[in-house]
Amino acid sequence: MNNTLPLLKGIITLGEALGEDQDVIHQLSYPEKRAIFYVYLDRRRALIADIVSRHLSIPLGTFHLGEVKEWIHGSFNACIPIHINTPTPRPDLPERAIIRFPLPYKTGEEHFPGNVDEKLRCEAATYVWLQQNCPDVPIPRLFGFGFPGTPSLTALENEPFWNRIRWFFRNAIARLAGKRLPRYFAHPRHNLLEVGYLVIEHVAEGRMLSESWKEHHGDQNRRSNLFRGLSRIMLSLAKIPLPRIGSWTMDNQGILSLTNRPLTFHLHQLENQHIPTGIPRDLTYASADTYLSDILTYHDQRMRHQPNSIHSQRDGEDQLAALATMRLLLPEFTHRRFREGPFVMALTDLHQSNIFVDEDWHITRLIDLEWACVRPIEMVLNPPYWLSSQSAGPSALGVDQLIGEERGKYAERHREFASAFEREEEAAAAALHGQSKSKNELTRILRDSWERGTFWYMQALDCPSALYALFMFHIQPRFAQLDNAALDEFSRFVMPYWGRDTQRFIVDKVRQQGEYEEKLRGLFARN
Repeated sequence: MNNTLPLLKGIITLGEALGEDQDVIHQLSYPEKRAIFYVYLDRRRALIADIVSRHLSIPLGTFHLGEVKEWIHGSFNACIPIHINTPTPRPDLPERAIIRFPLPYKTGEEHFPGNVDEKLRCEAATYVWLQQNCPDVPIPRLFGFGFPGTPSLTALENEPFWNRIRWFFRNAIARLAGKRLPRYFAHPRHNLLEVGYLVIEHVAEGRMLSESWKEHHGDQNRRSNLFRGLSRIMLSLAKIPLPRIGSWTMDNQGILSLTNRPLTFHLHQLENQHIPTGIPRDLTYASADTYLSDILTYHDQRMRHQPNSIHSQRDGEDQLAALATMRLLLPEFTHRRFREGPFVMALTDLHQSNIFVDEDWHITRLIDLEWACVRPIEMVLNPPYWLSSQSAGPSALGVDQLIGEERGKYAERHREFASAFEREEEAAAAALHGQSKSKNELTRILRDSWERGTFWYMQALDCPSALYALFMFHIQPRFAQLDNAALDEFSRFVMPYWGRDTQRFIVDKVRQQGEYEEKLRGLFARN
């Protein structure tokens, strides 16, 4: 028996796999699927080059695509570098760009066809919306994009003169219908119609925050610069109230609409594991309560459909009691006055590797915008959970590890961030209204979220695998101080109210856990 099997990143032992809360059997299929997808792309390099040439408006001989060893395999995308070497440098053209292809085996495309298209439309729409409404948010340039089976769209500045004229006529017609075209020209596409992609500027200014976090996170000046930058971005997004909870998407002409479900990576992550979330793509929300309730519903769906979601009788009682209580406590952690808004744009995947900074930690760029969506303001006005972590990347503390001394460290960082946020809110109000003081309404929401425990409640909703730990350490103790025996009793009494015939459900899930473990052992034995 081989003691290890490969994952996309690293290897895993049988013991480690048996101890995981995630479906490892599903993850073990990724390396082969990556190889197949990479071969597919590599064999179509000439077609990809044609697409790049069209979007960047440069001849084929003036650039080359990176070799496979240079490709970047992200969590949801394969990124191919584009090296540009034009004889006459253009000031509007970078030396490098990237073409990104969504990974069909990470977005749930196999069991939920159309997820790749959804992801691309929401990501492209987010770029365009930010360009139009929040130009002070530093994002890379989007040169062009194409959705599966549809025409492509290219940034207007890279189009020839006559196509720009055609765009102005199209835009005039769209405005007569009360719509607005983005500054991208739609044109036919003949290559790679079965996939979609984005062509994006390569970020050359600064480095990923994760590269210097461990070394400099204790530097007060650098942290102050970072917190100011993050605060400005949050304030820029929060200044624009939006009518519904959802994601921006676009049609084949590039016209934006807030008509897609609020797409976070958890939705595609669950659907990729064949777990139905119960949230159709065209569902948006006019009420925060309805949206938060639906998030809890897809937590329930994970319990029902993930083969190893419940490890034992006691584990099942604990998890289901926590989920039932989370529903009961929803009104305790949200304000009625925010039920119908404001709803604001949120960058839900703002981890350290998606933030580029200079040497002094001024933010230069934010990347990976595919999971940005419009959410209730009480979910949005919270600082990242990793502010007090000593490390970045895989070794960084998870949100469920912020307990005891680590919670105290985070509380200090939260206070520091709130003070920076307050100063930026006051400065923004002074610049806008000429006032020396502001009402600091957004700062009050941020601080109230921490004091009420809303911060932890929202973090639990956003992290299915950490919900139980966050409930036990940060939510349940706010209502009753129970010893271990009393907690066990609490779980046994509350668990039945998660759903009908819950005891039989747990028995079935424990049996599924045993079958899952046998399959896992079989995979290691055969390898």
